[in-house]
Amino acid sequence: MANLDPSVTPNLQRPKVGFNHYAERLNGRAAMIGFITIVLIELVTGQGVLTWLGLR
Repeated sequence: MANLDPSVTPNLQRPKVGFNHYAERLNGRAAMIGFITIVLIELVTGQGVLTWLGLR
């Protein structure tokens, strides 16, 4: 039998766009900050965010 292991490991560049770990981590953190901000606005003003923005 022949040896099927590769002799050279390819040097692949990580993608700069799309679904990668950095982008997903950044999106998750931004979502958490946004959610906490909305909750704080509702607690401080006593109104919902839609009312606070004048949409309701």
